Amino acid sequence: MDTSSITTRDGRTLALLEVGDPHGPLVLHNHGGPSSRLEARLFADAAVRHGLRFVGVDRPGIGSSSPQQERSYAGWADDLLAVADALGQREFGVTGWSEGGPSALAAAAYIDPERLRHVASIAGGSYGAFGDGWAADHLSTIDALGGFLALHFQPGFRLMYAALGITAEHFRGTYMKQLRRAVNGYDAALLASPEVETAFCESSAECFAQGSDGLVRDAQLLYRRWAFDVGAIERKVHLWQGDDDTLVPSFINRTVADRMPGAVWHEVKGAGHFVALGAADEILGVAAAELGVGRRLPRGRE
Repeated sequence: MDTSSITTRDGRTLALLEVGDPHGPLVLHNHGGPSSRLEARLFADAAVRHGLRFVGVDRPGIGSSSPQQERSYAGWADDLLAVADALGQREFGVTGWSEGGPSALAAAAYIDPERLRHVASIAGGSYGAFGDGWAADHLSTIDALGGFLALHFQPGFRLMYAALGITAEHFRGTYMKQLRRAVNGYDAALLASPEVETAFCESSAECFAQGSDGLVRDAQLLYRRWAFDVGAIERKVHLWQGDDDTLVPSFINRTVADRMPGAVWHEVKGAGHFVALGAADEILGVAAAELGVGRRLPRGRE
């Protein structure tokens, strides 16, 4: 599980971490925030079981990927294509958890379905899908504040994320204590595993390897009106959601699913934001089936 990298046409570096079956179909994973390519470790066992080559990719300015001044979802879709090309794969799938969910939806909007054979957004932070900060009334107080600052007072937003980075990097006990207070019992049970806690903390800390600017730019894309229209996405897109998610309430992605012609809605009863881990076998089982691994397609929770 060593880090590797590829170089984009404009000379930037994108850092990768690969787990699973190196000979299996490719799935490019869009990490959450604050997180990084190291998030792929949390899916390693499920990727092996389902025969997938599962690759986490640091977005620009995060972890070990080069910064990029002008960020866009279309540009990130091009970066995902560059990664697939560099890894020698014409066909591939994408997943995205939390802040990475919109990146997965952008891939569905911008990448040819003949190449992109599977898309899954997992508890995605779909905060700009229908306008600047459209979901603010449904967010926690701290997330709604973050969205307001991102849109209206960037110095405050940068300060907020810089403080988060210091906590994630140097005060992991405090970081996890704050997270446990914010999630439900389903999530807390998953985080009780020392292996999960360690991998999650390391992935979060790695997000700030170059400071907080990469995450700030990433989150600003999240809250502003997206340049693509989810209502125009007719290809199949799987949306996975815990019905008791205290960080990204179900209403937000249910609304996206209702307005997206190609959406396949999977609601997991009792699950919280860490549905990505609790339902990893089901999520990657669907990916494996659509990418032709030859395993039986698990039944989705419609």
